[in-house]
Amino acid sequence: MFDFVRSHRSWLMLFILVLILPSFVFFGIQGYNNLADQNNALATVDGVPITQQEYDAALRDRIERMRQSLGANFDAKLLDTPDARAAVLDQLVLDRALAREAAKTNVVVTTDRLREFLAAVPAFQQDGKFSYDRYKAFLASRGQTEAVFEQTLRNDLRKQALGQALIDSTIVPKQVTERIERILLEQREVRELRFPAEQFASKVALTDAQVSEYYQTNRKQFETPESVRVEYLVLSPETVSAAVSIPEPAVAAYYDQNKARFGTEEQRRASHILIAAEPSDKAAARKKADEVMAKVKAAPADFAKLARENSKDPGSATQGGDLGFFGRGMMVKPFEETAFRLKEGETSDLVETDFGFHIIRVTEIKAAQAKPLSEVRADIERELRSQQAQKYYTEAADQFTNLVYEQADSLQPAAAKFNLKMQSADNLTRSGIAPHLGPRMVEAIFTDDSLKNRRNTQAVEVASNTLVAARVLDYRPAAVQPLEKVAPQIRQVLERREAIRLAREAGEQRLATLRKEPNDAGFSAPKLVSRRQPQDLPPEALAEVLRTSADKLPQYVGAEISTDFRSATSAGFVIVQVASAKPSEPVAPAQRDAQTRAITQQAAAATELSYSEALKARHNVKILRSDLKTVATEESAAVAGTSGISSTSGDSSKSAGAAKSSAAPATATQQK
Repeated sequence: MFDFVRSHRSWLMLFILVLILPSFVFFGIQGYNNLADQNNALATVDGVPITQQEYDAALRDRIERMRQSLGANFDAKLLDTPDARAAVLDQLVLDRALAREAAKTNVVVTTDRLREFLAAVPAFQQDGKFSYDRYKAFLASRGQTEAVFEQTLRNDLRKQALGQALIDSTIVPKQVTERIERILLEQREVRELRFPAEQFASKVALTDAQVSEYYQTNRKQFETPESVRVEYLVLSPETVSAAVSIPEPAVAAYYDQNKARFGTEEQRRASHILIAAEPSDKAAARKKADEVMAKVKAAPADFAKLARENSKDPGSATQGGDLGFFGRGMMVKPFEETAFRLKEGETSDLVETDFGFHIIRVTEIKAAQAKPLSEVRADIERELRSQQAQKYYTEAADQFTNLVYEQADSLQPAAAKFNLKMQSADNLTRSGIAPHLGPRMVEAIFTDDSLKNRRNTQAVEVASNTLVAARVLDYRPAAVQPLEKVAPQIRQVLERREAIRLAREAGEQRLATLRKEPNDAGFSAPKLVSRRQPQDLPPEALAEVLRTSADKLPQYVGAEISTDFRSATSAGFVIVQVASAKPSEPVAPAQRDAQTRAITQQAAAATELSYSEALKARHNVKILRSDLKTVATEESAAVAGTSGISSTSGDSSKSAGAAKSSAAPATATQQK
């Protein structure tokens, strides 16, 4: 056989080429790559897969953002639930669908829009103004270039712009808001009689057979998943920064090279008179400005009086034209150039800007001042340490990766070499998350080589510039807890369930009697309840009360309270006497306006959800992992079928809009 192959190798190669070549012609190499990606796909959008690697990256990003947001209050278990994991994938597919829709509809984010957004980000500001140095430091910390970051931001703003106009244009008719308001404030006068479950606990008699039967029927509830106890090392710029020392000459040199950063820039205080000019009537404005200018030259001491009488800048006219102190970049360019050219006490000629004609007088000058080294030494050392730590991490990453692999029976050599603190985690499961131990790291921990041979895992990049290697110290296989251990827990559940049943039976019997022979024995004092003010009436009972027609009162209604409400003693049964219906109290205008805004916001949220689901249906989103499906995903087809929403582009980023609003100029001369 092998002799035949060797003898006819050229013919066989030609035969194989004939078989394979057409598939490359028709499908291309990308087709084979897509096939491989499909096998690793968790979902698809327009047939394009979202892979496990993309999902892991998104999960790590969400964990990191939550950690930064919550600080010491962060608990990784918040994301260790089926709903949380499904939400990560749902956001991924929605982002992909939005990106494809933005490309399809040619939504454009202009350079001015991008610049406006960046200028409004607090992290990029210093003394209330955009700082290019802070912007560069932020990019360096993320290991990104300006071009890559800004393109990503453009894409995000494009996606955000799609649905924002639709959401902002949400209008709820007045009749609807008034109807909702009446429903929310609808009142009933009630008295209640409760049958708490604990009053019937003494009547419950459970047998060991019942406990055993529940255990056998629900064994899955008492199964503990396989878990491990691990030790691990984290290599990142933060963990190696303690080993970095900054010599005093380096601090002094950095200070000398960057003195402009460690001080206050020159500031000017000026007053001005603004003669507003409309494009259609600029000549008249110029004539008026010349007249005022002549008065200023004739009586310089009357500048403040002339400003109050003639200036059209509402922010400064009442102050005699005084604008206070300002630095470079705070005023429009022609105004700034003139103000920083004048000497203290000098008055300018007419200066034309988009706002009209200005007469400017510089009243005070604060020269630029540098802070002494002693005041900024800590900041410089921190910045230099961060830079050196980043450099050290870059140099150490490959060594760390090789060392934990080559000396796989212990992490101690790596800890000693890089001066890292050994960390640990216990009771870690396959679906668990711990600090620095995201899905990719957990997957590496639960490999056969790690579990059985107790070898170090490979160094896994769990976040940007963060490598983690772990080693299993103890492994506990999945097991069902023995009956004797969980029997008290089962008995408590069954006793509670039986007590609630007895309370319900007693309550229903009393309710039937009251409906035949009404009486008030045992009922509480009357009180008014509404959807807004339930007065501690359990939700189940409140629903029954408000469901009762106002035309058929008084009536008795009952409801089982099977779940805890307010306290552990609230479960059981409650009978409510609905005595009468009361008209709602008049609502103050401010409260009505707040209510209208709240209703509109809820309608906008519903619109956003409908748009999202319609968009996912339009781009043929398919979730391929059943355990990562959300309720919204399962119902998306029905929602999309009734929404009929089309994409609309518009102004994006509420946060940028809010930032712009909060930074609105106090005078007409300041830049937008």
